[in-house]
Amino acid sequence: MGERAAEAASSALAAFVRAAEATKESSGHHNRNHVLPLTPEVARLLGREAGTPVTVRIRRADALPVVIRTWQDEAAILRAVRSGLSPAPECLVKRAEYSIHSYVEGVPLSTVCGNGKLVDTLLMEALVELLARMTQVRRAVLPALPTCWPANHSDSQAFLKTLVRLADEQIRTPNWAEFGGLFKALGISDDAMVRLSERVPSMARRPYSLLHADLHRDNLIVSYDAAPPLVCVDWELATYGDPLHDLATHLVRMRYPRDQWSEVIDAWADAMRALQPGAVKGLARDLRHYLDFERAQSVYPDVMRAARSLQGSFTQRSLDEATSEVSRALETASEPLRLRNVPAEDEIERALFRWLASRGDGDVSGRHWIAKACDWRPDPRFPEQPAFPASAVRDALLAEGAAPAHRVFKGTGHLNSVVQVPGVGTPVVVRRKLANVLRREPVYLSEHVVLRAIQESGVRVAAPQVLALGESYPDDAFSIHTYVGTRIDQPPGHPVNGLLPHEADALVHQLCELTGVDHALIDPQAGGIDFNEWLKEQLVGLVRNLPKESLQLARTLGLPDERRLREILSRHRVSRRAPALLHGDLNPWNLVRRTDDLALTIIDWEMALVGDPLYDLVRHMHLTPTRPEIRTRMFRRWEEKLPKRYTKDWGKDWSVYRWIEIVRSAYIDLDRLATRASLDAPNVRRAVDSYAGTLAAATACLGLPVSRTANPYLARALG
Repeated sequence: MGERAAEAASSALAAFVRAAEATKESSGHHNRNHVLPLTPEVARLLGREAGTPVTVRIRRADALPVVIRTWQDEAAILRAVRSGLSPAPECLVKRAEYSIHSYVEGVPLSTVCGNGKLVDTLLMEALVELLARMTQVRRAVLPALPTCWPANHSDSQAFLKTLVRLADEQIRTPNWAEFGGLFKALGISDDAMVRLSERVPSMARRPYSLLHADLHRDNLIVSYDAAPPLVCVDWELATYGDPLHDLATHLVRMRYPRDQWSEVIDAWADAMRALQPGAVKGLARDLRHYLDFERAQSVYPDVMRAARSLQGSFTQRSLDEATSEVSRALETASEPLRLRNVPAEDEIERALFRWLASRGDGDVSGRHWIAKACDWRPDPRFPEQPAFPASAVRDALLAEGAAPAHRVFKGTGHLNSVVQVPGVGTPVVVRRKLANVLRREPVYLSEHVVLRAIQESGVRVAAPQVLALGESYPDDAFSIHTYVGTRIDQPPGHPVNGLLPHEADALVHQLCELTGVDHALIDPQAGGIDFNEWLKEQLVGLVRNLPKESLQLARTLGLPDERRLREILSRHRVSRRAPALLHGDLNPWNLVRRTDDLALTIIDWEMALVGDPLYDLVRHMHLTPTRPEIRTRMFRRWEEKLPKRYTKDWGKDWSVYRWIEIVRSAYIDLDRLATRASLDAPNVRRAVDSYAGTLAAATACLGLPVSRTANPYLARALG
């Protein structure tokens, strides 16, 4: 074809596609499909009769990368399919922005039998036979496989691992910059798929074959003449691998009623035995692994599409619908991804709202409604700070939802987002209390009151400063603190393996400095109580309030009930010492390394209390790996720096606090194992991973034997 003729052909096709765009479309996630008859000019170009219907597939410019693609050229896939699985659509024209396919006469199955409805047995049997016939397409006619593909074309485990890796590379990674902060807020870490890949077990070997990989009711055409009864369309996600993967994606995406699943699986097995018997090997054991993968990877497109839907039309109704969809996706993925704490719907709603509010410059209808994101109500207990005025608070809240994943940290009680505010020289942290957090240990003081007292006292304690306190829409309380990490784009460093000598010295120095804070301004009643007796009663109350399931497991493992525990605790007394402000939870993740002589910044003061300074030091040693020489160094330095009224009789008393903390951990960590609460937090995960040792130490401290009936339950407790 000459250059002028080629230009004319290109012009005619472009005009035909523009005409197609004006017709009614059938929209998919990746393409807009338009059916229209060929014009005489285009018909001559394609060697077809004028008036022949064709499908014009126009790639959606705004489509998210939410699918795994083995091959990029759908036309090559269709040629291979037609060579061994005719009929199938034929690609007549292929361009970067669009393609033209032959039209398949019939109606989509979704129009006559919608999602969730029972599929007629004869139709279902024809469908699984279609899946079985795909095994007859020869590998030689398919496009070349990517270099990452398993060399052994019957290694099912390697194939599933490849799928998980590709899901991470092709779905999560390209979307992480835009959605990573949202996923972190919802409890999904950046290595969730990597960890899933590590858990893929050994599986039976099954011969690879062509797979459609997206066979749902919209992609199945019921023909008018029943020859054949069903035709598969939309082959762009086709792949080559274990046939069991196709069955799993089909079961999930077809939305069969749950009570029809066994019928479909049995029919698939019968059809496969007739054409490819090796495909059914290990079916009963291995199908669930592919189902888990399908449910796990689906959380990414489902959450992203729900969030994106709000950018087109934002009302309370659309927010409710998106929240419900995200909640369903998280629940579905919770088991395969081991999401221990799926957020409640109000927490999901707030995360979605913040994500959208941070994109306020986008094309969102209902902009008067989204303007609520800019509004916030200051807490009357905390005055506006000159260095961080209301305008800076507004900017911080708008930036919060756009914080990238590596600046979002989800702990046991708070969601922390690190943001940079225009005009403010250093980063700040927006802290949100997590909804419906299960907390057994009570909070005694307001964190902002404690931090303000430290700041105003002038003591040399490295702690964040509170910049703002308030509530934003929708009824979402927040505080804003100074950021204490060394660099905004690097996660803060924590002494997770124990303190270095200079860090131990610096921490002791700061704990001693806390005695300079006027604790009477924070808790006027604290100085008049016997701290040790109060502490023991708090532990008894904690045990009394544990849920029935946790108490039953505790008894089985040999831990005493409330009455017996109080009796044992009453035998141990300590000397009374002068009270001081205590942090109350000096675990390694609440200590942030810094490069100056202070060495450590102490964060998360929500469990602060007023009491015996010895207790804070001993609890730190319980929560943090502490070598004997470091422990001795800290005690010696602590005694040297403090007046006698704070250190009297510490040498005989510290072990009492130590075993109280061991006993407390035995109950708290057991409850976390029983309820699965907060297991994603690193300090909690480390504690429950060593529960066998904690239980043995606690029963020894209490002078009780380990129950002989504990063995089967202990295995469960150890997870």
